[in-house]
Amino acid sequence: MITRRSLSRRELAAGLAGLFASACDTPRRAPGEVAFWFSYGGNNRKVLLELVARFNREQSAVRVLPTFQGDYFEGLVKLRTGLFVAAVPTVTHVVGEVLPYLAEAGVLEPLDEIGDDVVADLEPSLSQRGTFDGAAPHPLWALPFNRSTPIAFFNRPLFDSLGLSPPRTWAELRDVADRARVEGDRARWGFECPVDWWFWTALVGQAGGGLVERGALTLGGEAGVRALELWQRMVHEDRTMRPPPGRDFNAWEASNGDFLAGRAAMIWTSTAFVRYLEDNASFAVGAAPLPGDVRRAVPTGGTFFVMPRGLPPAEREAGRAFLRWMMAPAQASEWARRTGYMPVTTRARGELEASGFFREHPNFRVAVDQLEVAQRWPWSASLFRTQREAVQPRLEAAVARKEDARAVLAAARAASEAP
Repeated sequence: MITRRSLSRRELAAGLAGLFASACDTPRRAPGEVAFWFSYGGNNRKVLLELVARFNREQSAVRVLPTFQGDYFEGLVKLRTGLFVAAVPTVTHVVGEVLPYLAEAGVLEPLDEIGDDVVADLEPSLSQRGTFDGAAPHPLWALPFNRSTPIAFFNRPLFDSLGLSPPRTWAELRDVADRARVEGDRARWGFECPVDWWFWTALVGQAGGGLVERGALTLGGEAGVRALELWQRMVHEDRTMRPPPGRDFNAWEASNGDFLAGRAAMIWTSTAFVRYLEDNASFAVGAAPLPGDVRRAVPTGGTFFVMPRGLPPAEREAGRAFLRWMMAPAQASEWARRTGYMPVTTRARGELEASGFFREHPNFRVAVDQLEVAQRWPWSASLFRTQREAVQPRLEAAVARKEDARAVLAAARAASEAP
């Protein structure tokens, strides 16, 4: 999920300083109380709150108090305000790109004491150490929570009527989008995708590049240019791709809405929307892995559980008890089954396999299978800044106005490296 409001580097730095300072001043909570800040709406919020309520019913030693804090990045802004109200949560969850910065800033409590059985059961590609290059020597700062990959959704009856299959290459993507497009009064776009850093990163990997190469921030080099140019061609030359109206999460909502209304034959979005799209479409929804170019590749996304540093020992242990419960196979598999996010432990994945869930709901399996080609993020404190301040706003402008892709990414690199 993406916020409607950008979070600047200065705001985040101020928030982190406040977070650390306020942790020591936070008023003592009642014994066993866990303040849990979360960032969800819709069905995901409903499922999460039901899980929390069940945890509270099943035992009496710990009571979790959940509080909605807006979307992911609004939640980070709320952490900043902890400085002024002298309050931080026991447990919260943060988007993966900000994790290295929080860890390097020294404001997170290591979670290695969560238990060897929990750590050993984490799905490797979704854990901290499997999500980031260079993360292995670090303490365990975070536990995977709602993890996802970008995937394609398509209108299955429409594709069948046109004799189309989900594209496997960039060339097929352009061809399928052209054949599915309809002009005129009942216009239908062949393809729609938020012009977003996450999907651009997927294209960069597919073109054979990476954000960091030989230790230097390259934003993919020529692969990054080719990724941006693919969108530009499909929007301005092929006229098969609709750049969704609005920015940030508005664009994600617009893509989903166009797909459900039949105004887009195929979209790229997050695993998180599998359940939502299936439940709300008037047609059979198909899901497919993203196509490749030089290779197949996708990033992972979503959030990790974290615990602020400096909480009283008893409160830390209460928070760990809640996290251990959430990582247990029953809860981890239920969360995946009812939302569309991926099972974050190997035992939860095994339960879904053994129960026949993936066989009966093949769309849910697409993202799990895509983990075979998942690429790691660089463990870099500047990753979040690169995303929000350097790349994201330039992508939107470059596609809308067809600006020179090479110049746009050069400017993005310069902005990311500026002090």
